[in-house]
Amino acid sequence: MGQDSAIPQAGIEALSSEVAGHVLLPDSTGYDAARAVWNGRFDYRPAVVIRCSRAADVVRAVNFARQHRLPLSVKGGGHDYAGNTVGEDSLLVDLSPMKAVVVDAQNRRATAEGGATWADVDAATQAEGLATPGGTVSTVGIAGFTLGGGAGWLTRKFGLAADNLLAAEVVTATGEVVRASSHDNPELFWALRGGSGNFGIVTRFEYRLHPVGPEILAGQVLYPVERAGELLRWYRDFMKTAPDELGVYAFFLRIPPLPDFPETLHGKVVLDFVVAYAGPPEEAEPHLAPFRQQGTPLVDSVGPVPYTGLQQAFDDAMGKGNRWYSRYLQLNEVSDEFIDTLVNHLEPFPGPFTTVYMGGQGGAPSRIAPEATAYPHRHVADALHIFPGWADPAEDEAIMGWARELYGRLAPFAEGGCYVNMLAEDELERLPAAYRGNYAKLAQLKKRWDPDNLFRNNRNIRPAD
Repeated sequence: MGQDSAIPQAGIEALSSEVAGHVLLPDSTGYDAARAVWNGRFDYRPAVVIRCSRAADVVRAVNFARQHRLPLSVKGGGHDYAGNTVGEDSLLVDLSPMKAVVVDAQNRRATAEGGATWADVDAATQAEGLATPGGTVSTVGIAGFTLGGGAGWLTRKFGLAADNLLAAEVVTATGEVVRASSHDNPELFWALRGGSGNFGIVTRFEYRLHPVGPEILAGQVLYPVERAGELLRWYRDFMKTAPDELGVYAFFLRIPPLPDFPETLHGKVVLDFVVAYAGPPEEAEPHLAPFRQQGTPLVDSVGPVPYTGLQQAFDDAMGKGNRWYSRYLQLNEVSDEFIDTLVNHLEPFPGPFTTVYMGGQGGAPSRIAPEATAYPHRHVADALHIFPGWADPAEDEAIMGWARELYGRLAPFAEGGCYVNMLAEDELERLPAAYRGNYAKLAQLKKRWDPDNLFRNNRNIRPAD
């Protein structure tokens, strides 16, 4: 810690007596577990960790950080490409103990604390046959996901997670607890729906729920990578008229040595259409069948699955502690030239956990105006995520260099915007592109709600001058 952020022992003792959760120092039992994050490329050591069990603990943490001039970092689920979840020498607000989810089935509402993951929310809501759009990996925290926008299997039908946010309980930079909704602090509510963690710490989210499950029709359809060019052209054209209920991701991935896949495919890169239908299962087959009829698939696992099973299907592949990197681009048009460039430059496809995937956009989010929420990317046709994953630090530069090179070849086809949740630590200068015409308003609201930029260990929107 620097001279300005040294914490007197008396201050730590007072803090420990005032919070219901736990205050951890670097020599405390549980400190290393509390600071551990999903992305193994980042290994930061906060000065102090407050494991919060209630909103009042968060208030005390914010006030303490401000009073002692400590950098502040916030951990919910701990998933982050840019390493912003935990800050070096910071006061870490660990929300992960705050996981309670309460479902009001009659009014189709769910309230979830800020440390909940999508597994927590899905378990509670599916008990009532309900769901809200969440992440495609259940270990992802609801907070960062929702505050950045949040897209998943239900998005084309029901919108982004941010579109289904009805209200939020927020601890502000002054330590005040406020409610944000369309009626309470509406400009703050506008900023929270896409503006990431720049405006406060959300301790409670209230979501709109929809009838989903308990089973839906979903699965994977694998084809040889050699056919990727023709199949991506078909996918592009098919999605132009696909119903909102249909969610599709077109993955390039290397088949792991698991019994779920034929041994002859182990280690090979394939094209994997992962499909899900967010409507009645009996209506799904005509919309999913075409993915199974483009020749003979290598694997076809489409069938009825629990919605919670679909949500957890990729958890193991996104294991905590591996090393992850990100490059993301959005497309107004998926041109033949883009497809050819993509499939011709996938090699060497390094990293055992690496994926490159496209995800069809459109549907419900596209019918919301770009200025209606802080999240502006309402009219893109598709998106591509270059997402390498590996374990050996010695491979960092080679693998990240491959991702940057592939991105560089594809960037000329992109529409220029970016999704804030996907930004890596070495491209944060692109932040204004994440907000398009909404950036100036966000900077003004940052000045209103956090003029000293206390909440800056994030994809930071600086207060307007």
